[in-house]
Amino acid sequence: MSPPDDLRLEYRSFSLPLAEPLETADGTIESRDGFLVRLVDDGTPGGTGSGDGSVVGYGEATPLSGWTESREDCERALERARDAIRTGGPSEALEAVDRQVAARHALALALADLQATRDSTPLYRYLGQGPMVGRVPVNATIGDGSPAETADAVRAAVDRGFDCCKLKVGLRSVDADIERVRRVRETVGDGVELRADANEAWTYEEARSAIDAFGDLGLSILEQPLPAGALEGHAALRDLRTGVSVALDEGLLEHGVDAICDAEAADVVVLKPMALGGIDVARKVAAWLTELDITPLVTTTIDGVVARTGAVHLAAAIPDVPACGLATGDLLATDLGRDPVLFEKGSAVVPQAKGLGVGDVWGKR
Repeated sequence: MSPPDDLRLEYRSFSLPLAEPLETADGTIESRDGFLVRLVDDGTPGGTGSGDGSVVGYGEATPLSGWTESREDCERALERARDAIRTGGPSEALEAVDRQVAARHALALALADLQATRDSTPLYRYLGQGPMVGRVPVNATIGDGSPAETADAVRAAVDRGFDCCKLKVGLRSVDADIERVRRVRETVGDGVELRADANEAWTYEEARSAIDAFGDLGLSILEQPLPAGALEGHAALRDLRTGVSVALDEGLLEHGVDAICDAEAADVVVLKPMALGGIDVARKVAAWLTELDITPLVTTTIDGVVARTGAVHLAAAIPDVPACGLATGDLLATDLGRDPVLFEKGSAVVPQAKGLGVGDVWGKR
């Protein structure tokens, strides 16, 4: 990396309206508001990326309530990073945002994009030092609805090429959600992988009733059925041996990998790079989980195209990754720029350009 004097960190705010408001436990989300980060290296002769001989790396900080710092804390952290990188370089800048995960995500992604671009290699190969990867499997996410509506939505996703669908559950009674899964299974048959995400909605008794029925219906993964703190409850659900894998999402941030492993509470752990503080952190956690025979799975936090593309590269850097929650761009009404990731036949086609492969984002508002 170039000397500190040759590096400039710039950022600008953005607001991306959602195609439809999204109801969550923390309220209704109508837009995703954050900061686009640009890291410019003026010290690389013959560089490319900004049109003036410099090399540019892009990052994105899109805070989300309940998962990251606030937007205000994120902006203050980026201000600190901008000052720190002038005097102490990348390591000092990363230290300045170490406790603000969305800000750190943006800086770490911009640094990785910059270095991979300088090395003329796709970001996933810079991250994983592995072979070329053309595609990573992805799932479609299906929101709440009646049994008929849910079945129709899954059928439409399958017709678009998805062979894995994740259903949002927990907003209705357990019996109603079981009926939704049953109707979907009857509609699409056994050739489609079905998952469910309860987002901490159930008591242990409700979760036990659901997972017993889901096992009979061939559900592959049940994500976060209990509140994040309930490691023992998740371990007990695994002990039922229903054939349904138990996945933790919110539980990772609350407990960490060691506690999850010690409690034997999960078969699968969901990695959200924005909430973990960067794709570099998420890549290390994925390797750690794999060593512990726990499956890592990558999802986004309804991010803009820069962070989403970073998550695709992260997934491509994880060997044998299962279908990931990366097909979320259509949740946004507008974006930061053109999406370089093509989705077809249930897979994300991984960009093979230098770095992220994202361009023409800085001038857009």
